[in-house]
Amino acid sequence: MLITTGDIIPGQQVQVLGLVSGNVVTSKNIGRDIMAGFKNIAGGEIKSYTDMMMEGRSIAEKRMIDQAEQMGANAIICMRFASSSVMEGTQEMLAYGTAVKFL
Repeated sequence: MLITTGDIIPGQQVQVLGLVSGNVVTSKNIGRDIMAGFKNIAGGEIKSYTDMMMEGRSIAEKRMIDQAEQMGANAIICMRFASSSVMEGTQEMLAYGTAVKFL
C-alpha cells in the first residue's frame, strides 16, 4: 500500500474510492501519571507518553490501511494524523486519507 501526504502520485492516474480512516483511544495509567508528574517538575521528554502516542499512530494507521484494502485500493493520498482528548486521561489518534486505485 502506497501512502502519501501529497494529493497526487506523479505519473499515475487514479480512481478515487473514498475517505478511509482508522482510530484508537488510549488512556494513561497511574504509573505513567506519577512518572510524568516528576518529569514535569524536572523538565524533559516524557518517554512513556511519547511511546503511547507512537503506538496509537501505528494502530490508527493500520486500521486505515485495512479499510482501504477492503475497498480495493492500492494507495492512500492526502494522509493525515489528528489527535484529541476524548475525556480526562484519554487520547484519540485518528489517521485518515483518500483511498485510490491505480488506473
